Amino acid sequence: MLDKLNEIEKTALESLEAINDQAALEAWRVANVGRSSPLMGIFSGLGKLSKEEKPVVGQAANRVRVALESALEERAQAVKNAALAKSLEEEQLDVTLPGRRVQLGRLHPSTQQLRRVMAILADMGFQVYTSREVETDEMNFQMLNFPPNHPARDMQDTFFVDAGERGDNPILLRTHTSPGQIHAMREYAATNPDNPPPIRIALPGMCFRYEQITARSEIQFNQVEGLVVGENITFADLKGTLVDFAHRMFGQDARTRFRASYFPFTEPSAEMDVECFVCRGKGCSVCKNSGWLEILGCGMVHPVVLQNGGYDPKRYSGYAWGMGPERQLMLRYKIDDIRYFWGNDLRFLEQF
Repeated sequence: MLDKLNEIEKTALESLEAINDQAALEAWRVANVGRSSPLMGIFSGLGKLSKEEKPVVGQAANRVRVALESALEERAQAVKNAALAKSLEEEQLDVTLPGRRVQLGRLHPSTQQLRRVMAILADMGFQVYTSREVETDEMNFQMLNFPPNHPARDMQDTFFVDAGERGDNPILLRTHTSPGQIHAMREYAATNPDNPPPIRIALPGMCFRYEQITARSEIQFNQVEGLVVGENITFADLKGTLVDFAHRMFGQDARTRFRASYFPFTEPSAEMDVECFVCRGKGCSVCKNSGWLEILGCGMVHPVVLQNGGYDPKRYSGYAWGMGPERQLMLRYKIDDIRYFWGNDLRFLEQF
């Protein structure tokens, strides 16, 4: 039996040396270490041997199997290297052919629009102020003139992180960037409580609302808050600033208008429209045949909000607004579904 194993090993190794392609290697593997090979037949016959012969023959058979498998692996690598070398010698590379186009990453369209907005505001003298996304009920609502059980709270369905008891101050995801007004005013006022400095800031950030996701509403969206506080600030200052912004964003010939509205944290309040840049005011499906597109809400900062921020409303006044970059993109490019922005579909994102 041991002589037979030696003969199997010798014959197999000699035949392996002459193989130069993958097909022949596979045929050799099946013939020499496959289930039906002579070597496997010896393993199958171990049960018929005596107790003395079985361990000796078994060890020898295992040694031969390991030797053949190692030789097969080495030969396979040699055949692969030889085939690669032959390919490099015979094939020619045409260096005049154009290379494969490199896929470059890019900024998300919402980020691009957010940067456009912030660049314009920076040119107009506004400084960036960032505030937290997780807020308390007090900062998100109460300090902004939304007392508990106020009906205006229904305008902004809320994600509560820790609702707590009804009378507590629950933690929530901010529904707008307006809480940043209180944070900013308190920080500025803390530098000189008796004579707080003027404020001119822009507050960008993500907001969250617990709403049914549709083509026109999402549970998350970017917003840019603007806040100006100082002495003798009037509604005319607000209007002049926003009209200038609209001209810089949509063109110097863009027409604008203001409509009366209501927000608890501003008084008086307004919404600003820009003439539809698709139909130029004639009326189309984008502007719902009105000729105008709403781009933001604004107003004079409510005296209660100024007081909560550390500014005396008898001496100081201010104005604020909130705009959505995604909405501006939808209007500019006739995007009819806001879900495209967060759907991660490259067919949509690569257009920007």
